[in-house]
Amino acid sequence: MPDHDPGPRWGWRFGLVFGGQALSLIGSALSQFVLLWWITDTTGSVSALATAGLAALLPQALLSPLGGTLADRFSRRLLMIAADAISALCMCVLIGLFAAGRIELWHAYSMMAVRSAMQAFQMPAATASVTMLVPRHFLARAAGLNQMLQSLTLVAAAPLGALAVSLLPMGWALGIDVATVLLGIGPLLFLRIPQPRRAPGAASSLWQELREGVYVVWRSPGLRRLYALLGAAMMVVMPTFTLVPLLVKTHFGGGAAQVGWMEGLAGGGMILGGLAVAACAPRRQMPWILWGLGLSCAAVALAALMPSRLFFMAVVWWTVSGIAFAMGNAPLTALLQTIVAPQLQGRVLSLMQMVAGLASPVGLAVASTAGDWLGVRWLFVVTGALGAAVMWTGFFSGPLVRLEDAAPAPAGGARDAGEAGRR
Repeated sequence: MPDHDPGPRWGWRFGLVFGGQALSLIGSALSQFVLLWWITDTTGSVSALATAGLAALLPQALLSPLGGTLADRFSRRLLMIAADAISALCMCVLIGLFAAGRIELWHAYSMMAVRSAMQAFQMPAATASVTMLVPRHFLARAAGLNQMLQSLTLVAAAPLGALAVSLLPMGWALGIDVATVLLGIGPLLFLRIPQPRRAPGAASSLWQELREGVYVVWRSPGLRRLYALLGAAMMVVMPTFTLVPLLVKTHFGGGAAQVGWMEGLAGGGMILGGLAVAACAPRRQMPWILWGLGLSCAAVALAALMPSRLFFMAVVWWTVSGIAFAMGNAPLTALLQTIVAPQLQGRVLSLMQMVAGLASPVGLAVASTAGDWLGVRWLFVVTGALGAAVMWTGFFSGPLVRLEDAAPAPAGGARDAGEAGRR
């Protein structure tokens, strides 16, 4: 892939755009924390939290391919603005329902589903924009910095969410999200994000462009194995992240403040992991991906294994999980941005979100039953150990280990993409 010239002052533009997006993500994570704690405190039910998880994941998974295709076809900047604005409107609806005292569980589920659908358009557009905002040699560091910014959402959102729940009515706590969305949209109104040029002879319809992205993944043995591995790991371990409030409440006897500390320190760990990736800019990314994500899953199991009186040790292991996750996830993004042509990245990245997103609801559906049988604590132990085992099997796959040596996929249509995958 030839180097893209982002023009002068690219660092300033990159910082403003993704700093604004980080603020928006903080508000989104805060409102997610508030809603999940409200559901936990109201119902105390694994199935209710699993339903909330389905509402927050399934629409994004189903719509991600469409979102990625639109991100490669139309203005990524306008897609991010529209998605953020609709998400803010959802929060306004919930604020009104809480204020009127007419809130029901299905209201929360519905608004979470709409926000999830908007993430299907916002995330591919934002991630694919990085390639056009920074030079190619900076991609690994940009991925580390983006991971650090996203981790700030956990550091700030969980403690702020716990504080907001304790000090403010539920509706006003959600109002913080609306304010941060406006701050995230601000830089996008004034800064231009370059759009990659469409190659001559490229697919002309949405369906053809979607097929083109699927071809890139399907005809590359390494990408195919990577997506399958990530899907299997997400199916196993993803339910634990939705059920954290229930683990803290039922096993450790904690409340919203303890959940906030646990998730906030995990976010701090993710910042450290993102900084490590940005500083090291690893030349071989696949070992970081497999070791990092596998260790993150193993630390989840170790956190749940801690006795109820050793909550602080559970927090330590949860923080280790955050560090390891960032050190695996940031190189994953950089790897895809390096080996996939810019005009295909929206689709390829969105397909990864779709695989992970569809696997997660399946895992949640199983977890809602298994959690009642095993108990929340042992559900965490079993899923964390299985997730680590799944990730580390990747070291035995030659095409997967050699994936980063692959040539970038061209953008000359599905046939060309297929030929790239066979090389």
